[in-house]
Amino acid sequence: MNTTQSVEESLISGRTPLRSLASRWKAACSSGFSAALWRLPNQSFRELLVDTSGRVETARMDFDELPPGFAVSPFFNPDNQHTLFLNADLYWRFAEDGEIEAEIFRQSSDHPAVRRFLAEIGDGQMEPPVSFDVSPLLNGQAQEQYEKMVERAIRHISRGEMRKVVLSRTKTVDFADFPDVLTLFDRLCHAYPTAFVSAVYLPDRQQIWLGATPERLVSQDASGLFRTVALAGTQSAFDSEGQPKRTGDAQWTEKEIEEQALVCRYIISCFKKIRLREYTEEGPRTVVAGNLMHLRTDFSVNTQDVNFPQLATVMLQLLHPTSAVCGMPKETATDFILQQEGYDRELYSGYLGPVNIASTGNGPDTNLFVNLRCMKLEGKKGTLYAGAGITEDSVPAREWRETELKCQTLLGIMN
Repeated sequence: MNTTQSVEESLISGRTPLRSLASRWKAACSSGFSAALWRLPNQSFRELLVDTSGRVETARMDFDELPPGFAVSPFFNPDNQHTLFLNADLYWRFAEDGEIEAEIFRQSSDHPAVRRFLAEIGDGQMEPPVSFDVSPLLNGQAQEQYEKMVERAIRHISRGEMRKVVLSRTKTVDFADFPDVLTLFDRLCHAYPTAFVSAVYLPDRQQIWLGATPERLVSQDASGLFRTVALAGTQSAFDSEGQPKRTGDAQWTEKEIEEQALVCRYIISCFKKIRLREYTEEGPRTVVAGNLMHLRTDFSVNTQDVNFPQLATVMLQLLHPTSAVCGMPKETATDFILQQEGYDRELYSGYLGPVNIASTGNGPDTNLFVNLRCMKLEGKKGTLYAGAGITEDSVPAREWRETELKCQTLLGIMN
């Protein structure tokens, strides 16, 4: 019995002899097909889709029109015209132990691309736990350059040209061997249960983007519930002795409280632009995201009650890039970032997530998250990204320290 016949029979019987998530991920990479693997916040199951087209197209983000797939947007994306979209030609949902819970082929198993993919599937089991030999590439001027950039931003803010700007930097590491992406993904899932964990393979760029982000941008489920969050303010989740702090013990400075309030006001201003008044606001409250604590406010809207089924599409256009990754006013902050940071953020601080995927069987859900706490893998080279919100009350050395703490989200799981 050949592989294609086995898969066809599995679709009927609900059984499959090829149970490994690893085998499908590796088959996609070997075939040169784009793939996205993710774990939603507070869930145990993993999801994987493969786009068998051999290329990644851009798509207009209209959730009513898009097929099931996975969206990946760069930070700089005017009018959301440059969002990459991976079609869910092949899709699986896996239990935490790797057992297949759902399997959907939107391409015939006789399609040449699918046959090519199936031929690449082996018994690819999850690699045993490994240690990662990682060497940071030191840049002795990085801290000085970042702090001077922060000082320039503070001067612009003090002159009234901006209220806030989010400035980021990179940190480069070299792996002694090609890193096992699925081991890193699995470690992130266990270390950050409340985060959106993802790995996205983009063969045309020869890149894998891996991350664990705490920040939801927009989501809308099958029942029509829309959600977004304001997340800002950062401090270590551990005390000076290395012990986990209780959220009730977190002490926030006026600068951090104001920074979070700016993000909240921006979301509310977007609601006002579309004359939406019926929303629920909960927070702010202190939340733990791995090794960090943040201030978080949740916003939700029942789109059926307000007769606004297109709310997620409209709010995505208004929100991205949010003031939590860009600043206020948005246009001025964006210009400052593009002129001053000195590198291309690419997909960092863009957004990513599944679109119109029926993860739980209740109907298609869309869940997009801001691409934070992420690493770009190119062969044995890894690039980490981190940013900090700059206001008039910022202290450059503290902002540098905040970016170092954020880099530890990924660096910590490698050790």
